Amino acid sequence: MIFFNFPKQIYIKYKKEIDKKIFDVLKSGNYINSYYLLKFENSFAKYLKIKNCIGVGNATDAIYLSLKALNIKSGDEVITVSHTATGTVLSIVNTGARPVFIDVNSDTYNMDTNLIEKKITKKTKAIIVVHLYGQSCSMEQVLFIAKKKGIPIIEDCSQSAGGRYKNKLLGSLGNFGCYSFFPTKNLSCFGDGGMVSCNDNYLSNKIRNMREYGWDKNRNAKYIGINSRLDEIQAAVLMIKLKFLDKDNIERRKIAKIYNNEILNPNIIKPKESSHNYHVYHLYVVRTKKRDKLIDYLKKNNILASIHYKIPVHKQKVYFNPKNKDLKVTEKISKEIVSLPIYPGLNLLDQRKVIELINNFS
Repeated sequence: MIFFNFPKQIYIKYKKEIDKKIFDVLKSGNYINSYYLLKFENSFAKYLKIKNCIGVGNATDAIYLSLKALNIKSGDEVITVSHTATGTVLSIVNTGARPVFIDVNSDTYNMDTNLIEKKITKKTKAIIVVHLYGQSCSMEQVLFIAKKKGIPIIEDCSQSAGGRYKNKLLGSLGNFGCYSFFPTKNLSCFGDGGMVSCNDNYLSNKIRNMREYGWDKNRNAKYIGINSRLDEIQAAVLMIKLKFLDKDNIERRKIAKIYNNEILNPNIIKPKESSHNYHVYHLYVVRTKKRDKLIDYLKKNNILASIHYKIPVHKQKVYFNPKNKDLKVTEKISKEIVSLPIYPGLNLLDQRKVIELINNFS
């Protein structure tokens, strides 16, 4: 069976180092908020070339805490996309604010930045851009609008660790960068994990307080917080994987290049990489009007493809709003997208099998 993603392969690749670090943590007796968390936070900040990184439990918490650090509350509006993981929007709703959806670009599947300004109102308090599938949103236009209007930017980098926009690492461009270290991500741990990156010392310290009940150093709550920690074992694993992130992303790009060059079926729309982007291919997503038929066909041939995402957030029951009528591209691509196998360690023989089957698909 060929999986669309295979986290165990990454463990096997770095098993010796990972096993040693995990046992080092276990022997230390320090499992929460200790040496490896601080070391990883500092190392990731250095990698991103920013001042602060704050480890949290997952990317949903990272986005929520970023919004709360900005004092976003009921009655406020936050601009984002519907074509994203539900957690992006859940974070907004959990603050009491209202998500305002913008349609996506039909080539990159990221926010159509030409539509931002007409969605801005007096209630707009933040813009969450999602760097989906490993590719950056068109940040130059977002940054220009945000600066002109005085609106903070939160980058959802859950799928784009190591990705770049005009040679700048994603997560270092806006006011906050929010990361997921879920086991399938480009930079991953063996459970849940997340990170907030931020150049503002005051807001960074506020998030450090809020991630642990709102406590200050004396365990006196300064803010209404949550309980969201990146534990020592996961931080130790991430320290190892961070060393190999760029190398693993290069491998992902090589796999994507082979797909780009060798998938020749005219009924398959391949992903497009914008010239200003360094795409790290968390997912390799194609489109076809025969999506369900393609997935079944691949499955019968022992290849497990997937869909990211089948139901746009604005179409999900709890988020449904009849006012969301201008998301035509989002709704169209949600019926056509397919995620093909891609991960470091995917061997050429297996990839060629995927390509051959897709080229023979009709």
